[in-house]
Amino acid sequence: MNSTVTQSYHYSTMFAQRDFSNLPAWLPPLQRAAESRFAELGFPGRNDEEWRFTDIRPIAEIPFHPASPDMVAPEAVEAFSFPGIPQIVFVNGRYAPDLSTITRLPAGVTVTPLSHALRGSGGLLEPHLGRYANFERHPFVALNTAFFEDGAFVYLPRDAAIEQPIHVLYLATEGNSVSHPRTLIVAEENSGATLVESYAGVQDAVYFTNAVTEVVLAEHANIDHYKLQRESDSAFHIAQMNVRLNRSSTFSSHSITFGGAITRNDVLAMLGAEHIECTLNGLYIVDGRRLVDNHTTIDHAMPNCNSHEVYKGILDGRSRGVFNGKIFVRQDAQKTDAKQTNRTLLLSENAQINTKPQLEIFADDVKCTHGATVGQLNADQLFYLRTRGLPLAQARALLVYAFASDIVSRIRVEAVREALDSQLQVLGNRF
Repeated sequence: MNSTVTQSYHYSTMFAQRDFSNLPAWLPPLQRAAESRFAELGFPGRNDEEWRFTDIRPIAEIPFHPASPDMVAPEAVEAFSFPGIPQIVFVNGRYAPDLSTITRLPAGVTVTPLSHALRGSGGLLEPHLGRYANFERHPFVALNTAFFEDGAFVYLPRDAAIEQPIHVLYLATEGNSVSHPRTLIVAEENSGATLVESYAGVQDAVYFTNAVTEVVLAEHANIDHYKLQRESDSAFHIAQMNVRLNRSSTFSSHSITFGGAITRNDVLAMLGAEHIECTLNGLYIVDGRRLVDNHTTIDHAMPNCNSHEVYKGILDGRSRGVFNGKIFVRQDAQKTDAKQTNRTLLLSENAQINTKPQLEIFADDVKCTHGATVGQLNADQLFYLRTRGLPLAQARALLVYAFASDIVSRIRVEAVREALDSQLQVLGNRF
C-alpha cells in the first residue's frame, strides 16, 4: 500500500474519532464533506502540475498524531513576540489564554479563538468560514477544513479601526504531531486593522503545521497583513491564504519565511470589484537541503484595479526554491495595472530555483508586467567592499542583508521590522 493511501486511511481513522457535539449544526457537514474529499484526492504527487517541483512524500510517510495541549513558559513565547504588540497565542493549535495579552479593543471588534466563537451562536462565522478556501481542489485545504478545532477569529464591524497591531501566534512544541490552525479575518465596510500572523516552533522538532487563512474585505476596508514563518528547521509547513476583496478595499501582505524543512505558501487573491489595491510581497531564506515553495494567484475580475507583487529568495547549500506567480486579467477587467517581480540570489552552486511568473490577459486596455531574475553575489561589489577593509565573510553578509532588507524595509510595523532586521543580520553572518 503506497504512502498516500496509507496516510489517507490514517487521517480517516483519526477523523472518525472526532467529537462534533459542541459545534453549531452547520459545521459538521462541512467538515465531513472536506474529509471525504481529502480521502478522494489524497496527498498531491509529482504528476500534479501545481506540485511537480515539491516532493511532499516526507509529510505523507510520517503518521503524525494530533498535537496535544501543552503548558509553555512565558519565556518561550517571548522569543517570538514583539514588544508592545498585544497577542493571541495558540500552542499546538489550541488557545493559550495565560499567554495571550489582548485586553482592550474598540467597541464591536472581536479577536477571539474560533473555539470560543463556535460555542456561541456562530452567526458571524457561518457566512464566511470555509467559504473562500476551496477544499474541492486543494487536498491540504480539505485536510485542514476536516480537522481544524481552533484558530483566530478577527471581526471588524463597520467603521471600526484597530490602531495598534494585533499578533496571532501559533506555537508548536510537540514532535511528530500535526496541527491545523484556522484563521478567519472579516473586515466590514470602512474598517481597518494591522495583523501579524506568525508560526514558530521548538528548534529541531519534526512536526507538521497545516494552516488555512481566509480574509474577506467589504467596501473601503483596509487590512495590512504580515505572515512570519519561523518554524523548526526540521518541521513541515503547508499554508494557504484566500483573500476576497470588494470595492475600493486595500489589502497588503508580506510573507517572510525563515524556517521549515519543507514550506509551501499559497496565496490566492480575488479582486471582485472596482478600485481595489492589492500588494503581495515575500522573502524566503533557506540553506541546507530545505525547500520553500511560494505559489501566488491574483485574479483581476473587474476593471480599475491595481496589484503589486515582489518576491525575493536567498538560497544556500543544496536548498531549493519554487516561485509560481499567476496574474489573471479577465475580459471585463479593463484598466488593470499589475506588476510582478521575482528575484533570487543563489549563494551556492548547488542551490536551485524553479521560477515561473505567469500572465494570462483577456482584456486589451491594461498595463501588466512581470519578470524573474536569478543571480549570484556581484563580484565587483564584493571586490569594492574588500578594498574598503571588510573580510570576505563580512562583505558577503552585507550584500545578502542589502538584498533582503528591501522587503523587510517595506514592513510598516516598527517592532516587527526591527526584529526581522536583527534576524536578517544573524542569518547573513551564517551564510
